[in-house]
Amino acid sequence: MDAPAFTRLLDRMTRAAEAGDGTAFAACFTEDATYHDYVYGPHAGRAEIGRMLVELFRRDAGPDYRWEMLDPVCAGDTGYAWSLSSFTSTVPEFAGRRVVIDGISRFRLRDGLIAEYFESVNGCVAMVQLGVAPERMAKVARKWADRLLARPETAAFEARATRPSAPPPP
Repeated sequence: MDAPAFTRLLDRMTRAAEAGDGTAFAACFTEDATYHDYVYGPHAGRAEIGRMLVELFRRDAGPDYRWEMLDPVCAGDTGYAWSLSSFTSTVPEFAGRRVVIDGISRFRLRDGLIAEYFESVNGCVAMVQLGVAPERMAKVARKWADRLLARPETAAFEARATRPSAPPPP
């Protein structure tokens, strides 16, 4: 995929997310895609991805949800973008609290669509804005850390030998 096509795909995806349109959102993904959400976990297949957007994410993020992908970069079947998003929580214990989050998204692309989506977001920034108790934040952060440490890529990284240090510059 070239950079202009990737930018158009991201625009379609984020506009569908902002509109709460699960069908249009899921159409940005391949039939067998997986969306790895840092709060709601992985969702596989278009039906599940659309359901996650409508029944989980938009339920909690409310009607004023905004999401913009900035500085997109695409190289063949891999894309990255920095994002900003915001919403006013509708979760009863945090209702009415405004949240702004930034993150980095990684995309595996196939046939002009997203085959796999990953995001890296500092969720503690969101939890502070919501007013989540520190003990609960620690529990959630532990879950995220466990998820990272359980990934095959992390295990492979840890198993590789340490690279020798580069010599200091002259």
